[in-house]
Amino acid sequence: MTGSDATGGDQVARGSDDPVDEAATARATVDAHGVVTAWNEGARRLLGHRSAEVVGRPAARLLAGEPPTQDLPSLPSLRTLRRWSGAVRLLHRDGHPRTVNLLAHHRKNRAAGEWLLVSPLALPVSSAQDDALVTWAFAASPSATALYDTGLRLRRANADMERVIGLPEAAVRGLRVSEIVVDPEGDRTEECMRRALETGEQQHLQQTLRMVGHDRESIWTTSLTPVRDAEGRVRGVLLAAHDTTEEHVARGRLALLNDASVRIGSTLDLARTAQELADVAIPRFADFVTVDLLPAIEGGDDPPAGPPAGPVVLRRVANQSVLEGCPEAVIEYGAVAVYPDASPAAECLAADRPLIRKVTEPAIDRWASQVPDRADRVRRYGFHSVLAVPMRARGITLGVATFSRHRRPEPFEQDDLLLGEEITARAAVCIDNARRYTRERRTSLTLQSSLLPQRLPPQAAVDVASRYLPASTQAGVGGDWYDVIPLSGARVALVVGDVVGHGIQASATMGRLRTAVRTLADVDLPPDELLTHLDDLVLHLSAEAERAADTAAGIGATCLYAVYDPVSRHCTLARAGHPLPALKTPDGTVEFLDVPAGPPLGLGGMPFETTEIELPEGSVLALYTDGLVEARDRDIDEGLDALRATLARPTSSLEDTCDTVLETLLPERPADDVALLVARTRALDAAHVATWDVPADPASVAETRKNACRQLDIWGLEEAAFVTELIVSELVTNAIRYGAPPIQLRLIRDRNLICEVSDASSSAPHLRRARTFDEGGRGLLLVAQLTQSWGTRHTYTGKTIWAEQELPAAP
Repeated sequence: MTGSDATGGDQVARGSDDPVDEAATARATVDAHGVVTAWNEGARRLLGHRSAEVVGRPAARLLAGEPPTQDLPSLPSLRTLRRWSGAVRLLHRDGHPRTVNLLAHHRKNRAAGEWLLVSPLALPVSSAQDDALVTWAFAASPSATALYDTGLRLRRANADMERVIGLPEAAVRGLRVSEIVVDPEGDRTEECMRRALETGEQQHLQQTLRMVGHDRESIWTTSLTPVRDAEGRVRGVLLAAHDTTEEHVARGRLALLNDASVRIGSTLDLARTAQELADVAIPRFADFVTVDLLPAIEGGDDPPAGPPAGPVVLRRVANQSVLEGCPEAVIEYGAVAVYPDASPAAECLAADRPLIRKVTEPAIDRWASQVPDRADRVRRYGFHSVLAVPMRARGITLGVATFSRHRRPEPFEQDDLLLGEEITARAAVCIDNARRYTRERRTSLTLQSSLLPQRLPPQAAVDVASRYLPASTQAGVGGDWYDVIPLSGARVALVVGDVVGHGIQASATMGRLRTAVRTLADVDLPPDELLTHLDDLVLHLSAEAERAADTAAGIGATCLYAVYDPVSRHCTLARAGHPLPALKTPDGTVEFLDVPAGPPLGLGGMPFETTEIELPEGSVLALYTDGLVEARDRDIDEGLDALRATLARPTSSLEDTCDTVLETLLPERPADDVALLVARTRALDAAHVATWDVPADPASVAETRKNACRQLDIWGLEEAAFVTELIVSELVTNAIRYGAPPIQLRLIRDRNLICEVSDASSSAPHLRRARTFDEGGRGLLLVAQLTQSWGTRHTYTGKTIWAEQELPAAP
């Protein structure tokens, strides 16, 4: 209840200027218990009871005849109703019954189960005044309404219809729709009018019309309703049309915005993202679109803050048009151009906000003095409206998107500005993501390139060729690597590894592992032991990463390590979760070596096993990472079969072999990094190696020196005889004095002259500084000074002390 209804007063105050007589309706409220809670003046007039006599008493007492057994609001038929209406016999105060038409509302939002009861005191009688009221209402109807007879001739048109067609009713009365609106939609409307007359059913139309006097097309929802007389006969058709252009445009804008959110940013390619913005805006939003970026962002760097200083210089990265071939464009893709200060692009960047500009002749004349070619295109194609939006993301201005209209007659409006700003903001974020990705990718590539071998070291054991191909996807640069490490005794280590993950972190981890492998290789550890130490390192790196990120950020990697000896032609291999190496023998047969898998690095506590095979000279080993043979659309077995078939093809060089493998197995844009190392084995025959067994007797040292000098004479290395005698004397003497038999001396003529002395003892010598009066301790120091390098490697049967001296260059 409102006003005096809430107080239960007998009368309602009515101002002299208030046309509403509240007391003309009898109103009362009844609570859930059937008790009257309010009673107005109209109720008193209807039943004679004053408010004080009714409020607070059961409503059942007002019913004529025997009261119901339950309170009226609790009757089963009324419990679930929201509203009820009907005739009720009520008891007047003077005792006579009175039948009343009652409307009851169940107000659940008020007190539980409260009912509002209303009844008019008098029913208005239809009169000529009502007929006039209906006529006036028809004329003032807010929808475009027209009445047609059964001959489809116009009888009446309201004011809104007159406004739509641009003619008064008197000028078109008696005409058909197809004669008033000369358009295919007029004929279509008449067809529906005939159907409404024939079927007696209402018809509906969705129409697009370009009315005379209107500057744009409009969308209409039209209803055609048969008009019947008192006997039910159809006497005409009522046409009611609602202009839904704004709703249609709003839905179109929402659809365009949704389309932009789906289509823009499908990749992390900057130019492609810009082109997606241009494509999505044509033709639903503009007739010609250009996207220009500040040149400073192309390398991934942040452009200077604030508006561009001096002339606005932009690079064209995308454009699109409703006309095939974008003939409106003057600036080519990738070209840098200066934009006049009065151009929309320069203006919006200077103001740092989107703007709409009407293209006028004075404006074109100003542009013509600076950019005549662009001004000529504007005139030629009839540009009339331009919307320029600065592309901003994360507080950085990236460039500008310009939307132009020359075929669509409507100029850009404020709602278009908001929509252009929305889709441009979406594209700007995606372009900034692409820019940041480009910067990180460039950094990762630079880091990885610096960590990979810049030039494979010279050595005589194998001929090698290698390739590294970074991923082309959003994942970024990974942690694949390869290396070729010269070892003592003319041997060489071949290694390929793969760190799990992508980005700078993976590249940095790869660098640390590659450095560790080189360090462990210098110690000359067997492949299985080297992988064990590398596994420990990965565990430590994982623990560091977890502490730094305060989460389980473990590091994983795989690795294949192989050592090839050109003297024995033996190759020893071990792998940690890495793909099997491929071997191509000189007869062209290709097989994958059965090397025990071993766990990936970083699991810890599990052993690695080695495999040793003898390779014919000229065999080709192929070591690679999983990105070469694994792909989403290809099973790994298919990849291995393809690799086997490709390696079996004859090629002119190892470089050609690498190119053929990559071209055959990889798509244009590989999803993962790929490292490939191909090595063809060589062999050092008896002409390059000399070996002597040495008795464990100090007297044999002199004979051993003579044997070495004679061999140098055979090789034509007389100039190296003096140093070689000193080295042989020192190493053999140490082996006899501190080692254990059997003792062996081996000279290898490779790129350098290598002297090796082996014995069965595992104790290794080390340099020490001899004091003034010491009789020994200077031998190894002398060896270190006279040779290019020296060291110790442990074997399963003892150790080998080796020393390399550089040979004089051939004349």
